[in-house]
Amino acid sequence: LQTPPLLRRPIYTHVRFYDDGLIKSVIDFEVGRGGQVYFIHNDIQTIEGVVVRLRSFFSGFSVEYIHGQELSNKIEYKMSMFLSGKIDVLVCTSIIESGIDVPSANCIIINNSHLFGLSQLYQMRGRVGRGGLQAHAYLLIPKNISLSKKAYKRIKTIEENTSLGPGYNVAFSDMEIRGSDNLFGYKQSGGSGAVGYEMYAQLV
Repeated sequence: LQTPPLLRRPIYTHVRFYDDGLIKSVIDFEVGRGGQVYFIHNDIQTIEGVVVRLRSFFSGFSVEYIHGQELSNKIEYKMSMFLSGKIDVLVCTSIIESGIDVPSANCIIINNSHLFGLSQLYQMRGRVGRGGLQAHAYLLIPKNISLSKKAYKRIKTIEENTSLGPGYNVAFSDMEIRGSDNLFGYKQSGGSGAVGYEMYAQLV
């Protein structure tokens, strides 16, 4: 977990308030240098509206969307288009959390980042920076909201752990934020209580 992949660079992580001007400049810069952008919007009901808005910003860029309720052949087709570079900006839900590597995708914008879990943010950020260019991740939060204590800790942890191989630190922080629950007792699921303490200790 603490050993980074070869030739990877740290992903510059920025926490910002949602701002159309920022989004325009970030996407324009990334596509302008030959890269592609993930725009994470984890709401299926409004995702098409986000696509329309982004298309209005960039008449010359290709903007598409995918989400988990689409037909599998549609998802496969759009991902192949993105992989081949025919889509500049892919608006998607957290479906890409465990996606394929796209070397030219070096920027990810995560809208409403305070609503995601720490492991989700870490996994999604890891979708970029697979090529030779410096990658950037933008964690957007709405203006005029008060973050909960846990949401603040999640955002802060991701912002601070940008060095290569931070997986262990992120996992440990996630356990601190969410709690590790109890290893023993009646709240545990499964049948470990029926096998005896010695066998249970061996299993653990």
